[in-house]
Amino acid sequence: MDELRRRIQVARGAEPADLLLRNAQLVNVCSGEYYRADVAIMDDIVISVMPHQNGSFPTLTAREVRDLGGRWLAPALIDGHMHIESTMLTLAEFARQVVPRGVTSVMLDPHEFANVLGLDGIRYVLESGRGLPLNSYVMLSSCVPASSFESPYRTLLAEDLLQLLEEEQVLGLAEMMNVPGVLAADPQVLAKIQATRQRRLVVDGHAPGVAGHDLNAYAAAGIQSDHECTTAEEARQRIRLGFWLMIREGSAAQNLDALLPLVQELHPPRVFFVTDDRDPLDIMTRGHIDSMVRRAIELGLEPVEAIRLASYNTAQYFGLQNRGAIAPGFVADLLVLDDLRTFKVAEVYKGGVLVAQHGQLATEIVQDGAAIAGVTGTIHIGTISEADLRIAGRPGLVEVIGIEPGQITTTHLREEAPLRAGEIVADPARDLLKLAVIERHHASGRIGLGLVKGFGLRKGAIASSVAHDAHNIVIAGASDDDIVQAAYALEEMGGGFVCVVDGQVRARVPLPIAGLVSPLPAAEVVQQLRALDAVAAELGCSLEHPCMTLSFLSLSVIPSLKLTDQGLIDVETFTRIPLQR
Repeated sequence: MDELRRRIQVARGAEPADLLLRNAQLVNVCSGEYYRADVAIMDDIVISVMPHQNGSFPTLTAREVRDLGGRWLAPALIDGHMHIESTMLTLAEFARQVVPRGVTSVMLDPHEFANVLGLDGIRYVLESGRGLPLNSYVMLSSCVPASSFESPYRTLLAEDLLQLLEEEQVLGLAEMMNVPGVLAADPQVLAKIQATRQRRLVVDGHAPGVAGHDLNAYAAAGIQSDHECTTAEEARQRIRLGFWLMIREGSAAQNLDALLPLVQELHPPRVFFVTDDRDPLDIMTRGHIDSMVRRAIELGLEPVEAIRLASYNTAQYFGLQNRGAIAPGFVADLLVLDDLRTFKVAEVYKGGVLVAQHGQLATEIVQDGAAIAGVTGTIHIGTISEADLRIAGRPGLVEVIGIEPGQITTTHLREEAPLRAGEIVADPARDLLKLAVIERHHASGRIGLGLVKGFGLRKGAIASSVAHDAHNIVIAGASDDDIVQAAYALEEMGGGFVCVVDGQVRARVPLPIAGLVSPLPAAEVVQQLRALDAVAAELGCSLEHPCMTLSFLSLSVIPSLKLTDQGLIDVETFTRIPLQR
């Protein structure tokens, strides 16, 4: 009561605030306006916003006053859906990169860690986010594994997730990828949804290509959003049915340009920005959610609306009623901008405290090295040889995974089988590489084999322990021997990316934390990634970031054709199919 009384007195100007940001050009995402104002802050809350009237200044006092000199003041940014594992950085290092860019809150789906470590993976993310100048909320991973065609460390059931639903930082259930399970009313799927909704938390969706009766059923089941729209028509269907549309702009899947015209046409209230999957090179060169705001403005969206899609709307969806705007009672997560249209961030305030200035953190983050002790040493493949990679074949057509540049979807191709002595082999001259997915959690020896087209690799092999979502080892190669050597190289370094040519490791990116994340600074990780990309390019690879593309070739819930350790998966029919029919 005493605190509430003081708030009222400060807001009325009867008592001094803690901090007064004077002479700001306010970006008001609630009203869609810009105007001069003074903003008073008490503790971590915006307590008063007083517009300038006819050139006169409002009478507010504070223990500390900072004159912004007419610079822009906007709410800080929120990423509504992302995987920290895709950044390949610890949460502490990620915060070092994005907080100076204006991002102060992120909604994390740790299903990569969950696939590798079970519940301990989710707990690791919850713990590693504490004490940072970044609000890291967690959405509980709904589909571990993503489908029955994938083999994670262990399956997470509804009763497993119930243990974490009461955690303060948990805001709901992450992307419900098991669309067939929803439509078939699978008891485990429904139990997860029901438990989440009973606690008034949100359930994120993941429904690529779903339409008509199935989309209605998916919504009726209690799923509230989707980030898998690639066309304006898909997005329109979802908006019409009351879904919240998450516009995604990741490193592999980039949908902002295709979907923004619909926002400009309809100006729908249920839309916000997400990155989903961004690698560290992308973050350091292009940015994070801030880059989406910049791009939206470049494409003609009014800046206040672009910022609203990256702040207020996101907070509203997740039930964070006191975040995402500059208004009395809202948390004082604020940005001072030198230029609105280029979205040049000069200062970042989190809870009314200056945490970043001129592109650098203003506070030191101390990373606890002991915190990662229990999340390393996760690659176990046992003994494999070239004999394990042989595929018996015959003349005729063979099923081939076709890469779509810039997308995580693939095409389902049929090519004349590349044969040698009765075996299906790689044929680099036709851009056909052998693809192998090796189970790595329990050294079961299970290997899925197939062919992929679109890498352009003339020789060697590229391997990754980042393989959504079960994160078994995925390798594309022109040589069986190089595929085997790449698998062993990954096991030796605890996971990551590696390029092997003629039995020799030519480039590597160690990711020893769960085989997904590096303990190194972002700049060093980026240097390693660039070196690997350069080697791949020398070998003829036509993809800008081949490891990012490789990591999605085993995701069995994204069309059209994928490969897991259990075999070739036709995602359109959700069935396992033979390499040759």
